[in-house]
Amino acid sequence: MNLKLKLNVVPFVSVDNMMKLVLAIGVERFLLELAECIEADFRRWESFDKTPRVASHSREGVIELMPTSDGEVYGFKYVNGHPKNTREGRQTVTAFGVLADVATGYPVLLTEMTILTALRTAATSAVAAKHLAPKGARAMAIIGNGAQAEFQALAFKALLGVDTLRLYDIDRSASTKCVRNLAGLGFGITVCNSIEEAMEGVPIVTTVTADKQNAMILTDNMVGSGLHINAVGGDCPGKTELHADILKRSDIFVEYPPQTRIEGEIQQLPSDYPVHELWRVIVGLEPGRTGDRQITLFDSVGFAIEDFSALRYVKRQIEQTGLYDELDLLADPDEPRDLFGMLLRAAATPNAA
Repeated sequence: MNLKLKLNVVPFVSVDNMMKLVLAIGVERFLLELAECIEADFRRWESFDKTPRVASHSREGVIELMPTSDGEVYGFKYVNGHPKNTREGRQTVTAFGVLADVATGYPVLLTEMTILTALRTAATSAVAAKHLAPKGARAMAIIGNGAQAEFQALAFKALLGVDTLRLYDIDRSASTKCVRNLAGLGFGITVCNSIEEAMEGVPIVTTVTADKQNAMILTDNMVGSGLHINAVGGDCPGKTELHADILKRSDIFVEYPPQTRIEGEIQQLPSDYPVHELWRVIVGLEPGRTGDRQITLFDSVGFAIEDFSALRYVKRQIEQTGLYDELDLLADPDEPRDLFGMLLRAAATPNAA
């Protein structure tokens, strides 16, 4: 199909087609290639428009828009975060995203991003760990074994070769689910009875819990020298996972400081507390890990450029696979100035709605 000849049509990737796409490529390969795309866009960080996400907070959760553009393509994601949703059988996080041509303003992709956000979050975590975690690290603890846990495990396996997991969740059935889903995928897995047990002897720990509160999932006495912490769960005001004393002992790396200071772990610190931007490490302007005893912390909140990378990657893949639907989204009158005439002609057409 030549989409240029169908100006009313926007390719749409449904949940069904996203699952088919991920499985056709292979989850680990998808994560690896997505990580490469994210890292490539971080290398051209300065070419993007950047703004903290536009958030609407309520007592029950948050709804956010995450926009960016590189001057040629515009992208945004709609995403929510409602931790109580699981009580009603709903997802905590849902999302969809759009890419558009800056030159015309026409959308060129509409896609589900609930699954894609989980993939891009995990891929970004692994990109950060590639630059910050101890070299040769093969074991990690995952604290919080909900919807994101398996994606994190597979991303770290694909990029860093992690093959040993120590799991902990306050709900043991979540850990059991994680073990079941990762069976046969090359991991040695231990389900632990406490956070302290899960962290024994591992060089990497990922915290990915969902409660919307200032929590202290990790306390200072749990964190020894040489650890890399991948803090994923804290991603909005009033929601954190780490005791502030851990932050003060760590070298902190972030995506976009103006957003992370509002939403990340560093919301607990003064607004001028020094942090490092991950893109500067990736391009070689600043060092990442510099010593065996250094504690590194990736204060991950998710940023629009990562979603842009994911959308860009999916658009390229569907062009090769055809795994999308044609969505009649845009009005396309014969004469661009005669939109009302298009409406009248539709009324005169037999079987018009």
